[in-house]
Amino acid sequence: MNELGKIRRNAPVAMPSAGPQVKLIEVGDDASGQRIDNFLLRHCKGVPKSHVYRILRSGEVRVNKGRVDAAYRLVLGDVVRIPPVRIAQSEAPANVPAAKFPVVFEDDYLLAIDKPAGVAVHGGSGVSFGVIEQLRQAYPQQRFLELVHRLDRETSGVLLIAKKRAALVGMHEQIRHNRMDKRYLACVIGAWQDSQRVVKAPLFKYLTPEGERRVRVQADGQPAHTIFRRLEVIDGYSLLEAELKTGRTHQIRVHLAHLGTPIAGDDKYGDFSANRALSRADARPSLKRMFLHARRLRLVHPILNTPLLLEAPLPQDCERFLQQLRDSSINAKN
Repeated sequence: MNELGKIRRNAPVAMPSAGPQVKLIEVGDDASGQRIDNFLLRHCKGVPKSHVYRILRSGEVRVNKGRVDAAYRLVLGDVVRIPPVRIAQSEAPANVPAAKFPVVFEDDYLLAIDKPAGVAVHGGSGVSFGVIEQLRQAYPQQRFLELVHRLDRETSGVLLIAKKRAALVGMHEQIRHNRMDKRYLACVIGAWQDSQRVVKAPLFKYLTPEGERRVRVQADGQPAHTIFRRLEVIDGYSLLEAELKTGRTHQIRVHLAHLGTPIAGDDKYGDFSANRALSRADARPSLKRMFLHARRLRLVHPILNTPLLLEAPLPQDCERFLQQLRDSSINAKN
């Protein structure tokens, strides 16, 4: 059997050696269309980025036995030769439990779930694992699962995952050109005055002295654009729809806090004394989470080119909070 006859798709084949070994990887659906440099960075975790680009420039990396530059995009069936490289030893991987979440939509290319509040979308920043790692455990036969976008850990609602690289690339193209309509529901502290308000306030990322990531409105920050629509004002709180025109970190939360109407239950930018009062065991109304929910995504299917409307109902704890506010308002009038 010749050398290529031993190759399994997207599986490294080790050449006999006592140290680091040559790997030959045949490109499958999960890597088709990916740039060779990003492919190498994924397969050479622990190798310095500068070294990855050096072996590319030197011609030690080959595709179908030929040299390529960093911008080359892989094609289904390409055979990539990765030279011997030393990879830093990483800590033992976390034991990730498989988990499935309520499915909003699924086909061969996309999976949309209703993410619960309190669950991170991916591991990192003190979190061992998140939704995407749990889904990969729950769907071992699915060779490609990648987040199309992200939601804050405290935010519930529609989360979109790509099952094919072509779908991921297509969705990122829609996001870059602002062709994906994203709507959220937020309940804020305070009586919102305008039926609609357009907010264009630039956002700047920074770290607190404790090393935590935060965002604030600042003139030299990244452009950020949100449209807020008033749905209901109840007993000192307001239910709003937020339409994202840009997708900056913590955008809705920071814009609302900047306007003096923070989201109820927001533990980073909110009214902390009000949050404590809402979270007491005997509190009425009662809220033990941030009231921000990704209600709806409207998009064009990246492969089939058909319109898609993905919706997740408001969670019961949020519905209960609104009903308690309405009951309190009625009682106050009687």
